[in-house]
Amino acid sequence: MSAITAILVATLLGQGYYSPEEAQTLFQQANEAFYKQDYAAAREGYEKLVSRGFGGADIHYNLGTTYLAQGDLGRAVLSFERSHRAGGDGPDLDANFALARAQQLDKVVGTAPEEPFLQRVVGATSGNLVAWAFLGTWLVGFAFLLLFRFLRPGRRTWAVVLGAVFLVASLPSGALLAAHVWVHETLHEAVVIAPTLRAREFPRDEAKVSFEVHPGLKVRVMEETGRYVRIRLPNGLEGWAEREGVAEI
Repeated sequence: MSAITAILVATLLGQGYYSPEEAQTLFQQANEAFYKQDYAAAREGYEKLVSRGFGGADIHYNLGTTYLAQGDLGRAVLSFERSHRAGGDGPDLDANFALARAQQLDKVVGTAPEEPFLQRVVGATSGNLVAWAFLGTWLVGFAFLLLFRFLRPGRRTWAVVLGAVFLVASLPSGALLAAHVWVHETLHEAVVIAPTLRAREFPRDEAKVSFEVHPGLKVRVMEETGRYVRIRLPNGLEGWAEREGVAEI
């Protein structure tokens, strides 16, 4: 996706305060500032675009590269994750991702507990493919049932049978699509952005610290209460940490 395309898509889908021309100008100015190694100005420009709804893959990638140049590892990984989630890919993103991960202090070891069956199924299937499969079979089935009304008596049986077959065939993909939506809404991933994030046994300041993690580590947010969130590390270790220390992808 080109930078201009990302901006136009964001204009249609996002709630922006800039016109496409203003956003493109700001994007170019931020790029020029980055090339001049004026990372503060580049960061300010990209952050303005993101805060006003222009969060395309290219903008998140450039923002992540700027954070990385400034040594802000947590926000660099966060932006690269958001770029990937927005459809970004390619050798540049992979290379900077690898560079950022190599700088992380935390090397989490241990085996994570097995994911629930539903999450494993969702992780093994493509959400877009499932959505198209459901939409396609449902529309074809509905079209055959609609055709039933225009056929003469005695010639309707095949339309009913085919319509029923396609509608029944849409049920598994529909259920899987619902599972994708449910997991997407309930499974929250985040990145540690605090210089040192202390995870406690309970969501209280006086609770014992169980472990510490550092910028750039990807975690899962399990639940929240007050100013604390319960995070789970990739190896399954859990603890309560301050909400401001992590940012959701």
